[in-house]
Amino acid sequence: MKTKPVILVVDDQPQNRELLEALLVPQDYEVVMAASGEEAIKQAGSGPDLILLDIMMPVMNGFEVLAKLRADEKTRLIPVVMVTSLSEVADRVRALEAGCDDFLTKPVDKIELLARVKSLLRISYYRRQLDERKSLP
Repeated sequence: MKTKPVILVVDDQPQNRELLEALLVPQDYEVVMAASGEEAIKQAGSGPDLILLDIMMPVMNGFEVLAKLRADEKTRLIPVVMVTSLSEVADRVRALEAGCDDFLTKPVDKIELLARVKSLLRISYYRRQLDERKSLP
């Protein structure tokens, strides 16, 4: 049984991953990291409690990663927060329509990040409880 919520941080830039890790670990979250979309999909299979996902990545961008996560039965309920330098309203709308649960613009504000993570982890817990009850005979 997990003692700490696990957050998967996905970003192709090491300094961005390290910054998010530095903000989350002192708050008693376990952080796992992925440097690419492909790596993120593999890591998501282990069932993190939340994913912080960059949009602008080479080979497989965040929108493509999100589509694969939502299409997979094992990962479809994991909350995903898109974390990106894109700041246009159209980008936010596209991310939300693609199935993300929230959106943060870089540079990330520490207080906003922590509040959104805490809120989404609570919602995720209740969402999983409902899903488990629906699957009972």
